[in-house]
Amino acid sequence: MVRIREPHEWPSTVDEAQAVQERLRPSVRFAEPPEVRSAAGLDVAYRGSDELVAAVAVLDVASLSVVDSVVVRGVAEFPYVPGLFAFREAPPLLTALERLSVEPDVLVCDGQGLAHPRRFGLACHLGVLTDLPSIGVGKTALGSYDPPGEQRGEWTPLRLDDEVVGRALRTQRGVKPVFVSVGHRFTLDTACDLVLRLAPRYRLPETTRAADHLSRTAPTRP
Repeated sequence: MVRIREPHEWPSTVDEAQAVQERLRPSVRFAEPPEVRSAAGLDVAYRGSDELVAAVAVLDVASLSVVDSVVVRGVAEFPYVPGLFAFREAPPLLTALERLSVEPDVLVCDGQGLAHPRRFGLACHLGVLTDLPSIGVGKTALGSYDPPGEQRGEWTPLRLDDEVVGRALRTQRGVKPVFVSVGHRFTLDTACDLVLRLAPRYRLPETTRAADHLSRTAPTRP
C-alpha cells in the first residue's frame, strides 16, 4: 500500500552511502502532520550477523490495536557501519511497507531521525523515500543531554555538535527516557505528543513493542 516516491540505487561502499545521505538530506521537511489516526512501528531483528527479520505493525492510535502487519525475512546487503544503519535496514523495511494493505499516517522508527551525524537517520531516510510523516524513537542517545525530570512527559534537549537534534523524553515515571527526533513532515513538539499517546503504560511506544514482538517471534527461515 505504501509507495516508494523517491527511489534510489542502494550503494555498496561507505563513500557512496554517505553521498546518498548528503544528497537526500535537503528533502527533509518540517511541518505539522495531518491528523494521525494510524501509526506504523518499524523494527529489525537479526538472526546471526547478516540474516534479518524486518517487521512493520500498524496500530490504530485511539485503541492501540494492531490493524495490519507484515514480516519480511532477508539478508543484510550492507556492512555494519555506525551512521549507515539505514542501508542495512531500510531495504527490507521498504519491502514490508509496500506489502501493507493500509497506508499509515506516520512511521515510528526504532532509531534516529535528525539525531544523526549527517542529520539523516533511518526515520529521515524512510520518510523521504515514501514521503510519509516519520519520527525516530531511539532507545539510546546519539548526542548529549541532561536527564529530564522524573515525571511522565518531562523532557530535555538532545544536542549533537552544539545543535538541538531531538529530545530526551520521559514516557513513564522512574524509567529511562527515550530519544525522539523528527524524521520527515513532523515537528518535535508533535512528535513528543504522539510518543506519549503511544506509550501509555511502558517506556517504549506500543508501535515499537508490536513491531519488535513480530520481528523476534517470526519463524526462522526454512
